[in-house]
Amino acid sequence: MFKTVVGVEGMACGHCEKHLCDAVREKFSVKNVTASHEKKECEIISENEPDETKVREAVESCGFKFLSMKSEPYEKKGLFSSLFGK
Repeated sequence: MFKTVVGVEGMACGHCEKHLCDAVREKFSVKNVTASHEKKECEIISENEPDETKVREAVESCGFKFLSMKSEPYEKKGLFSSLFGK
């Protein structure tokens, strides 16, 4: 799995965040997607690393400005992972 953080400029409220999350879900098969207008970013958790061109298209289709994108391997941490070392 991958965690991708996308820098986004132009979101102003929770409605903007939801609009962007919906646009990302339409373009990609994601496990989870969240957006924060305060942090100016969108976080995508997915099985495969998203294509930067398609992420840019999703962001710009909402009227926002794509700033950056960084992906890294991601391992989901369970509730008891710190107790059992998993």
